[in-house]
Amino acid sequence: MNNIPVQNPFFETYTTPHNTIPFDKIKTGDYMPAIQQGISLQNAEIDSIIHNTETPTFENTILAYEKSGELLHHVSTVFGNLLSAETNDDLQELAKEIMPIMSEHENNISLNEELFARIKCVYENQASENLNQEQTKLLDDIYKGFVRNGANLQGEDKEKYRNLCTELSLQTLQFSENNLKETNEYQLVLTEKSQLSGLPESAIEAAAETAKEKGVEGWVFTLQAPSFGPFMTYADNRDLRRELYMAYNTKCTHDNAYNNLDIVKRIVNIHTEIAQLLGFDNFAEYNLQERMAQSSDAVYKLLNQLLDAYSPTAHQEYEEVQALARQKQGEDFILMPWDWGYYSHKLKDQKFNIDDEMLRPYFELSKVIEGVFGLATRLYGITFKKNPEIPVYHKDVDAYEVFDKDGTYLAVFYTDFHPRAGKRSGAWMTSYKGQWIDEKTGENSRPHISIVMNFTKPTQDKPALLTFSEVETFLHEFGHSLHGMFANSTYESLSGTNVYWDFVELPSQFMENFAIEKDFLHTFARHYQTGELIPDELVQRIVDSSNFNAAYACLRQVSFGLLDMAWYTRNTPFDGDVKAYEKKAWEKTQILPSIEETCMSTQFSHIFAGGYSAGYYSYKWAEVLDADAFSLFKQKGIFNPEVATSFRENILSKGGTEHPMTLYTRFRGQEPTIDALLIRNGIKK
Repeated sequence: MNNIPVQNPFFETYTTPHNTIPFDKIKTGDYMPAIQQGISLQNAEIDSIIHNTETPTFENTILAYEKSGELLHHVSTVFGNLLSAETNDDLQELAKEIMPIMSEHENNISLNEELFARIKCVYENQASENLNQEQTKLLDDIYKGFVRNGANLQGEDKEKYRNLCTELSLQTLQFSENNLKETNEYQLVLTEKSQLSGLPESAIEAAAETAKEKGVEGWVFTLQAPSFGPFMTYADNRDLRRELYMAYNTKCTHDNAYNNLDIVKRIVNIHTEIAQLLGFDNFAEYNLQERMAQSSDAVYKLLNQLLDAYSPTAHQEYEEVQALARQKQGEDFILMPWDWGYYSHKLKDQKFNIDDEMLRPYFELSKVIEGVFGLATRLYGITFKKNPEIPVYHKDVDAYEVFDKDGTYLAVFYTDFHPRAGKRSGAWMTSYKGQWIDEKTGENSRPHISIVMNFTKPTQDKPALLTFSEVETFLHEFGHSLHGMFANSTYESLSGTNVYWDFVELPSQFMENFAIEKDFLHTFARHYQTGELIPDELVQRIVDSSNFNAAYACLRQVSFGLLDMAWYTRNTPFDGDVKAYEKKAWEKTQILPSIEETCMSTQFSHIFAGGYSAGYYSYKWAEVLDADAFSLFKQKGIFNPEVATSFRENILSKGGTEHPMTLYTRFRGQEPTIDALLIRNGIKK
């Protein structure tokens, strides 16, 4: 009996629709054997490339390398995605075993001298092969990827590089785990009704549900966005606002097991060491070589342009909020960071008579889904059909089949909307399977795409009613998913969202523009109880208020960009005070009083654990692109099918097959300028 091999779903042919992942069959114990088998198979594939006695060619070296490691890529994709969306202690412990093994394997490949010699040979003799645009780009990417991953390093430097990469994978993992655990462990328990003064019914109901889930009396508020945001916006009790604000903004700085201060230093120093080992002055210069920006100077130029353009308006916005607070609290009142959301909301309400609670009833989640899917149908002709036969990893997840305008199957699309203990905060798009075309058969292997959110949950009495900013977030992540679903490249590594980091936010931020368009809102925004369409005058108030505190919000993004650059333009090891360094890095952007104990860096997952190291500026860079792109839709009609088709064909379906500026100018007819963004935000008339 004991000799019967344990079945592992990763080793079997899937019998699911579209070969989707059989989440219902995968157990924690399946990952490690599948990872080990995947490594073993890829090693054999690499060996056969190296020991091929024929002259290295695109087909026998570059293409063979591109197609290697299929099982490993598949298993690690599933594991990595669930580590973010549906994790638990067992998975996190397993990650600590898997990450060093994966890091070592990746280094064994990128530092393999015989493999690199063959790749280099193809690269240097490519003129003899008559390669097309996509083949040339793949060859270029693979060759540069090897160089950037240490292929030219010799002797001790190679060993040092290996050790640094392994340590970095463990440090980033620990950073994320600490952040998630500290977020999950905090709760603000309120037992007196008076403490809830000012809070809308939706926030009170949600807090009561959370208390019930956690088995405590009263109301529980957490550091999850749907709980934290409304509390900071509406709670009248200033002391409680301060308490929650401080809990959020001192995450991972406390004297406990979740402290990230030393981890921040180590991650920064490892990045610096890796960059310098590879011949760069600092990590930003290394990273930006493969970005549209190309240099730290270009990033600073953009950030400083925005700082200069938006600062005067941001200070005016602050003065207005401060004036209102003093009107209510007395002339000696000093507006603190925990007051900003509360009083700016009151000012917005006074100026535009609008707030999230007024809009929520019109943004019932199922209707928003209809609206967002309907927008894609109107622009591109694609349709979505829920398929309960497709397995999912949690009961909150839905799976859809997506069909193109001619009715052919386009993609699988998973949606996961609500917070839970096993899910990290924020919102993101990812894929479980990329897209590629089989060059022999011509078969177009279609992608499996997923979007993950942390939206307001339904309560006993009400369905999930979203805030306006949650609607914008949905549109943002859905834009990323269209980039994935429309992918139409020959090679998976050039497909979909595999583009320069400062270009990847264009499709997502572009979609956010529709949120304030009446013709879009009228397609779905109906009152969840009465069915009444959102009134025109309410839509007008959304439009009128869309630039409320836009300059302040811009400076906030610029501050994150400056902080990121301050960490990654360093060329000497850092062993100072993380909090003090942070405050110095972004001081030019700070409008509210600075609080000594707070720290963003210790919870700034984007730049310490999420791939945005020396890349946070990308959001603003892509915003320049998205404002410029949408201005063409505004000019020709926001649902114009010709413009939408051009956007799909030139940007969304092309992935990383060409340089992003080539793709952009092909769509737009010109390079972008900052003007459209300044006009959209009301900074420039």
